[in-house]
Amino acid sequence: MAPKVIAEECVGCGACADVCPENAITVDDIAIVDADACVDCGACIDECPASAMVE
Repeated sequence: MAPKVIAEECVGCGACADVCPENAITVDDIAIVDADACVDCGACIDECPASAMVE
């Protein structure tokens, strides 16, 4: 299951997109996870400095 983004916490820094091995995350104002491309590795959750990515 793809991680969820807590919109109120996301600062749009792009750290999650930078570590995503499947390029499943894009960042506009906030991060957006493409659930179909996500392999649920958890790298984005570990990398997020704002703790805005959750399982």
